[in-house]
Amino acid sequence: MAKVPFKRIRERAAQRKGGEKVLASLLPKKPDHKALAKLGDDRVLSEMACRVFSAGFVWDVIDKKWPGFEEAFLQFNPKRLLFQPAEFWEKLASDKRIVRNPQKIRSVRENAKFVTDVAAEHGSFGKFMAEWPVEDQMGLLDVLAKRGARLGGHSGQYLLRFLGWDAFVLSHDVLLCLRDSGVPLSATATSKKDLRAVQAQFNAWRTESGLPMTHISRICALSIGENHDVARLQEVMQL
Repeated sequence: MAKVPFKRIRERAAQRKGGEKVLASLLPKKPDHKALAKLGDDRVLSEMACRVFSAGFVWDVIDKKWPGFEEAFLQFNPKRLLFQPAEFWEKLASDKRIVRNPQKIRSVRENAKFVTDVAAEHGSFGKFMAEWPVEDQMGLLDVLAKRGARLGGHSGQYLLRFLGWDAFVLSHDVLLCLRDSGVPLSATATSKKDLRAVQAQFNAWRTESGLPMTHISRICALSIGENHDVARLQEVMQL
């Protein structure tokens, strides 16, 4: 466990950014799991596809092309996509509206099946996520990695964050904060032992601070590493 209390990490972040008021302006909205439970399965599949296509790519390019993705993938209606013949998927590989990566295109079909199966089990994918305990993010990520397609690693973490689940993201600066605080992690911080240590530490900081995981994660990132310009950070948050 960390030797540094979260209170000290927050104080450091506030000092770097110009005070508590400025720091608060850099925090995202608190996650709303009631809203998450009402999220349509098409929006879940859309975000899954966005995270998959964004991985290893310039996010801004994907964002600008996204209306074309929505059209090409039938507004990401899972059941409708699963009814499409092989020819539909083959044509997408040459569709200029999207990024023409055959493996990532195939993942949309696989994740449509994943979303549909989970919805059948829990009422909707959003309900499934909303019911999952915040203290076990690693367990939820394991489900995404094993049952979904190309949803492991950072893609899964960002998926949870963008869907509105109360998630932490293990960015470079967050890992730097964890290590600086005394959490023993390997060089890659990807082993099961590492991930258990990360989960335990975030759970402890959540108990100590009363803050959502999303805020703890962001404050950690702002407390260390390169001190990015506040105005630019606020601008990015509005995108």
